[in-house]
Amino acid sequence: MTDDLGHGPARDPVAGGDRTVLDALAKLAADNFAPRAEEYDRRAAFPAEDFDDLFSGGFLAAPVPREHGGLGYGPQQRNTLPLWEMTTTLAKADLSLARCWEGHANALVLIDALARPEQKRHWFTGVVEHGEKWAAWSGEPQTPKPGESGRFGTMLTPVRSGWTLRGSKAFATSATGAQWAILLVDPAGPGGARHSREAHGKLLLLACDLSDPTVTVDSSWWDPIGMRATVSHVVRFHDTFVPREHLIGRPGGYFEGHWQTAFIPHYAASFLGGALAANEYGLGYLMRQGKGDDPFVQQRVGSMAVNIDTARLWLRYVAGLWDEGRVEEARIAGSRAWHVIEHVAEETVHHVIRACGARSLIRPSPVERILRDLTFYELHDNDDHVLATIGRAVLGEQHDPSFHRP
Repeated sequence: MTDDLGHGPARDPVAGGDRTVLDALAKLAADNFAPRAEEYDRRAAFPAEDFDDLFSGGFLAAPVPREHGGLGYGPQQRNTLPLWEMTTTLAKADLSLARCWEGHANALVLIDALARPEQKRHWFTGVVEHGEKWAAWSGEPQTPKPGESGRFGTMLTPVRSGWTLRGSKAFATSATGAQWAILLVDPAGPGGARHSREAHGKLLLLACDLSDPTVTVDSSWWDPIGMRATVSHVVRFHDTFVPREHLIGRPGGYFEGHWQTAFIPHYAASFLGGALAANEYGLGYLMRQGKGDDPFVQQRVGSMAVNIDTARLWLRYVAGLWDEGRVEEARIAGSRAWHVIEHVAEETVHHVIRACGARSLIRPSPVERILRDLTFYELHDNDDHVLATIGRAVLGEQHDPSFHRP
């Protein structure tokens, strides 16, 4: 059943040409990206060679519209599932790589949706012809953890023909690998998009050239248990000048368009990739050890298969809503998909560990890294708040589908 949902021609919702692209990416990921993942994780290093391969293979510009030289994937182009399946494929090889890719892809979707024509021509050309990588940074947590003395946050000052930016952002994924970042900045003060007190209508999206010498990376902060190769360092801005022509969309456009809701199921596509990798390793392990006749192993393998089918079906359903223009339904369905896939992916990894035993957590087994990465990545959003948001929507109460604020 899992194989049918993944590749069955009678039910495959991905068009033939796009399936060819996805098959080529799957081969590249299995041959090149998966073998590199352990070393990137050990060194907590940005997967630069993987991105070089994505560029040379013609995949880096997948979310760029076809008229600008890309593949035209993503919700803005109403061809969503191929983009999310690309992310699942990358996550199966390396969850950190997929997170860096997500940031790049989501930034391009925002440019496609909100930027002016001349901005699109300039920035899409950089991706298509020069392999430039993008990120999108919001993180400005305002509540310090125990022992933390520094504070995060940015302050924006209007100047002639633009702004100057001072302060810092945390969780800046791809900090040492990207050439450009979309900065989500609240002109009223620190907080970005996620950590502002309220979603008011003035949030700015500012494209920042990261080669500016006033932009520095502080790598001392990022020493996490998982997702180490995302290099989500602290980035500091020392009166960085951002020209007015680098403003993307109008103030508040990010909240007005609820663009975060287009990215929530994209995160879940990565969770599915982690589950697929653990499942593949687990099945190979169990068959090599001849445990297929153990009824308890059979039950766990059955649960793993159903979990993966469930995740695939949710992603296909939500992608279909975006492509059909049923945006209101897609927004809350994306949160439902995120919640379900988070749990089934985590459960699948634990089924693999229980069925295979302790040796599945000893390197070079990838399950050890997948467990760390998935555990960390699933905290990107608060599952309790996601579920409460779904409940408020069902009850007809006011709810925040973007950041699930209580």
